[in-house]
Amino acid sequence: MVFSSLIFVFLFLPFVLAGNFFLSSVRKWQNLFLMAASLLFYAWGEPGFVLIMIGSIVWNWAMALWIDSCSRGSAKNVILGVSLGVDIGILVVFKYLDFLCSVAGSILNTSVPALHLPLPIGISFFTFQGLSYVIDVWRGDAKAERDMVNVGLYISFFPQLIAGPIVRYLDIREELAVRRCTWHDMEDGILRFLTGFSKKVLLANNLAILADKAFSVNGEVNGVNTVLAWGGYFSIHIADIL
Repeated sequence: MVFSSLIFVFLFLPFVLAGNFFLSSVRKWQNLFLMAASLLFYAWGEPGFVLIMIGSIVWNWAMALWIDSCSRGSAKNVILGVSLGVDIGILVVFKYLDFLCSVAGSILNTSVPALHLPLPIGISFFTFQGLSYVIDVWRGDAKAERDMVNVGLYISFFPQLIAGPIVRYLDIREELAVRRCTWHDMEDGILRFLTGFSKKVLLANNLAILADKAFSVNGEVNGVNTVLAWGGYFSIHIADIL
């Protein structure tokens, strides 16, 4: 689901905003609602791979609890190593396995067939979110969260799920438990979203058409005039500023 799509703007977002506001008096239900909405958001584009995200949530939640229950530092280090190994292993399988097969084939001077696994959207973001949580608990910067819903919301929260940035659990743990939701805050958030949405749809999308035209000539000088060349150049830089 794309943020600028009609189904997000007119259906998903209003539904989430309304549910978040009306459940604000019961934090547990509010967090559960937001986590369910985030999983639905991800499943809309990746219905099969949402199971990987759910598995990542359960795995990192359980590993953090295990680390927190250990009294010996050596045991904590072993558990951390196992947790990191599984998380990074899954990331390597989906992002780099074909590359590793190619390298292995070159070294062994043989043909190693690539699997061509589809890449789950946002796998790097939610994997490193989970790693951040476990590492914060291992360092002692945060206590392990007993409620898996809070960990699930932290890892799957849809506004930064597919585009980042990666946020440390330490920086958001208090807001998972204690936060306020007022009409004034919602108004500020909606205005900020509409500002970014307008820049994306009205400006950036149209500038991209000009930039694509200018950079699609493949080095053929005769295919670009001065206006098109400078227009493509400034389109990219204006889009970066937006």
